[in-house]
Amino acid sequence: MRDTMDAPQPLVQVRDLKMHFPIYAGLLRRRVGEVKAVDGVSFDVMEGETLGLVGESGCGKSTCGRSVLRLYDITAGSILMDGDEIGALSQGQLRTRRPTMQMVFQDPQASLNPRMPVSAIIQEPLDEHTKLSKAEKREKVLELMDAVGLNRRFANRFPHAFSGGQRQRIGIARALALNPKFIVCDEPIAALDVSIQAQVVNLLEDLQEKFGLTYLFISHDLSMVRHIATRVAVMYLGRIVELAPREALYADPLHPYTKALLSAVPEPDPELAAKERVILTGDVPSPANPPKGCNFCTRCPAVMPVCHETDPETREVSPGRFVACHLFADEYTAAGHAPAVSQSAGQGATSSPQETLNQQGETP
Repeated sequence: MRDTMDAPQPLVQVRDLKMHFPIYAGLLRRRVGEVKAVDGVSFDVMEGETLGLVGESGCGKSTCGRSVLRLYDITAGSILMDGDEIGALSQGQLRTRRPTMQMVFQDPQASLNPRMPVSAIIQEPLDEHTKLSKAEKREKVLELMDAVGLNRRFANRFPHAFSGGQRQRIGIARALALNPKFIVCDEPIAALDVSIQAQVVNLLEDLQEKFGLTYLFISHDLSMVRHIATRVAVMYLGRIVELAPREALYADPLHPYTKALLSAVPEPDPELAAKERVILTGDVPSPANPPKGCNFCTRCPAVMPVCHETDPETREVSPGRFVACHLFADEYTAAGHAPAVSQSAGQGATSSPQETLNQQGETP
């Protein structure tokens, strides 16, 4: 993340972002706690890149993406876009910034109004934010349909007449209508058939090159993230535990949780398929009652006493590579310990990363 004259500059800068949801109970609906869905997340999204955000279902990925776009009123933290503090904008000020930042939702069927034809769905942002004439809007809608690979003849059809992949293309066209700089793609392929997923990802890449887009790509599909992302951030229980360039992270994961996630990815090459799995014991803790110290200490195969007491700081262990783990603390490495992780977490595991990754949907 070091600046040079030729290096891309951050388009979005997120610092210590927190999104906590209150818990109410009893007849008087008193506040008895809070769900820490996002708890101190920091990252940059460089202009023109795709930052992948991965992790188990329920870790807070979708909540993080929605918070960055201010679809929620954030609990704390800073969100800068082009130097403007998005987190502090009023609703009126935020409305004027909406055209520059858009979202592609996970479920294309739920995110499209079933009572509106495709042309009206794509045109709705133009109605809200532009003063184009009716003819200009119509032409823009048709151009957007061409851009995402939809036949113009289908402009007056309703969403139920389209396949899942086509409905997601409608959602992408709607997101492009106002010429945004930044798009959050929230599990955009999770609800699609495997045969269609690659087509949608390739479309996103083509549109990024054509329009100079910047993506935050949220997914539990680690194989697809490896294909599309420039850098990858790994999230666990509301926090980012590792952030690194794509090839570095997949070739040599550092954090024990990243190692466990990647070991669960199916390997098509038979010669590589025999790699040893990192099996995690126990269940994911509740974000309403996270463990003391490191959030991952209850499942980590390399846990140390300090992990139960102190939350690890995020350290830059090499240029552009960040990890939040006591294995990389100065006092630990100075003592001559090698920051390595056992490839076995013991017997009697009650869950594995892949079991949770295969679930679709995000809890706050």
